[in-house]
Amino acid sequence: MRSSTATLIGLVALVLWSALAALTVATGAIPAFQLLAMTFAIGALAGMAGWLFRPAAMAALRQRPVVWLVGVAGLFGYHALYFLALRFAPAAEAGLLNYLWPLLIVLMSAWLPGERLALHHIVGALLGFAGVVMLFGGDLSGAVQGRYAPGFLAALCAAFVWASYSVLSRKFGTVPTDVVTGFCIATAVLAALVHFTFEPTVMPQTVTQWLAIVVLGLGPVGFAFYAWDIGMKRGDIRLLGAASYATPLLSTLLLIVVGYAEPTSSLWLAAFLIAGGGLLAARDAFRAKR
Repeated sequence: MRSSTATLIGLVALVLWSALAALTVATGAIPAFQLLAMTFAIGALAGMAGWLFRPAAMAALRQRPVVWLVGVAGLFGYHALYFLALRFAPAAEAGLLNYLWPLLIVLMSAWLPGERLALHHIVGALLGFAGVVMLFGGDLSGAVQGRYAPGFLAALCAAFVWASYSVLSRKFGTVPTDVVTGFCIATAVLAALVHFTFEPTVMPQTVTQWLAIVVLGLGPVGFAFYAWDIGMKRGDIRLLGAASYATPLLSTLLLIVVGYAEPTSSLWLAAFLIAGGGLLAARDAFRAKR
């Protein structure tokens, strides 16, 4: 598979993740780990359905323990930390810290063999992060309040976990993407254990809620992880890291379209910073095309 094709597939994951917030709102008041277990179970079933046509793909589950450790820690660990962050800290500030992961991916990609981090990658990533700050209103006052420290620490750890998982996926470039199905199975089981231990069970009440859960499982919590794995292993990791800043922007625009948010001047400034930063970081790709 060509690097450009893999990069485009990775970009599909970012588009799918932009619908995560709106779809999550549509699921109602389902507890976090219950929703995590249900959606990852759907994503796992979708992957297992492919085994009916490619029985040999099941062999991808036979991997070294370190591969399983990285995969399960990335999927389950990230989501567990993110939900804890939203529980113990204000959502906007916690989300801002969580969206350090695109910047971390761009910076950490310099550690990979054959990759080189240039000044325009760093400047583009920082511009994108400035856009994320603007997107959340630029209000970081809550970060200095000690009672929110556990939540902010969880959000920061979540950013490092996801960035590490994404970059380490490149290290395991020979591992087939089919193994992501196994990661989804393990994540669903772990989330179910946490749910039944600490949360009450709340079943969806409407057809819309059920539909939102199914779409979540097939898209942002299903196909997106398979697409991201391909992009990280075979695509332009720096371009994908910079493009990741578009996810909170697209998510906010979708919330506006469906009526869950209102457009503001800070939103348009954020759009300029995010788009400009992404274009600057992707300068190498445009030069290659020319």
